[in-house]
Amino acid sequence: MKTLRLIAALAAYALFAQPVAAADSYPVKPVRIIVPYQAGQGTDVAARYLAEDLARTLGQPFIVENRPGAGGNIGTSEAARSAPDGYTLLMGTNGTHVLNQYMYASTAFDPEKDFEPIMLVSSFPMVLLTTPASPYANLADLQNAAKAKPDSVNVGMPSTTARLVFELLKQQGVASLRGIPYKGSATATTDLLGGQVQIGIDTVSAARSFIVGGKLRALAVTSLKESALLPGVNSVATQGLPGFQVIAWNGLYAPKGTPPAVVQKLNAELTKILARPEVRKRLLELGHEPGGGTPGELAAFARSERLKWEPLIVQAGLKAE
Repeated sequence: MKTLRLIAALAAYALFAQPVAAADSYPVKPVRIIVPYQAGQGTDVAARYLAEDLARTLGQPFIVENRPGAGGNIGTSEAARSAPDGYTLLMGTNGTHVLNQYMYASTAFDPEKDFEPIMLVSSFPMVLLTTPASPYANLADLQNAAKAKPDSVNVGMPSTTARLVFELLKQQGVASLRGIPYKGSATATTDLLGGQVQIGIDTVSAARSFIVGGKLRALAVTSLKESALLPGVNSVATQGLPGFQVIAWNGLYAPKGTPPAVVQKLNAELTKILARPEVRKRLLELGHEPGGGTPGELAAFARSERLKWEPLIVQAGLKAE
């Protein structure tokens, strides 16, 4: 009897100790981070930069895989269906984890039920863009042109967040613009530079190099006030639309059921990485305000974002049937 009890105790110990041991040694093979957008988009830039640091600190490659399409839904759905073992992660966004469930009839995933939050990685405003040769120097110029010749100004929208900015602009007075959806920043920027669209709406991160290089001009940012990420560029709110604010964000997630010890280990490593001054400086240079916090704080933040945006999406007539 004593032998049987000993065997049972050892079996129970092995059962409960296995996840802890696995977390202690995690990772033992390459980890993929799904980015549900095109390469070069703001989320992709942040993911690739942090993947390099995670690889250095944890001793295994962290490989970014781009799975763009449907406003981020395709890649996010793939991540939701992946094994919950810590070897597939997702760089989610306010699009995938807040807006899409209201703006698409179906997403094939539930942002709360299908994912374990790890950490809020970064946040940033969107920016309205045009070319240096454009006749639009500010938001008033754009508004006047749209009123004078309705639907003559094409606006490139490479993400759900960009579409939200576009629709809120129309709702709040910058009417008669024509929105053109794109699968990602690369194609939208190509058409903006080529003149197929006259205005672009994108992340600061995706647009920054084009602005600094003089190929694109920033008309406005969507933070309440001027952003440190783009000094000298006035906000939409200070150009005639008081209170206008749309802030995008990135958060690292794992499929639901990923061992808590693995989630905590990733959170702890990211906390160390984001605390380093050189990392924070580089993220700011890339167009990202560094994030931080616990998994629970990311979950609560995303929940508060859903409560904030759902009524506004309904009011703007964007809620999917």
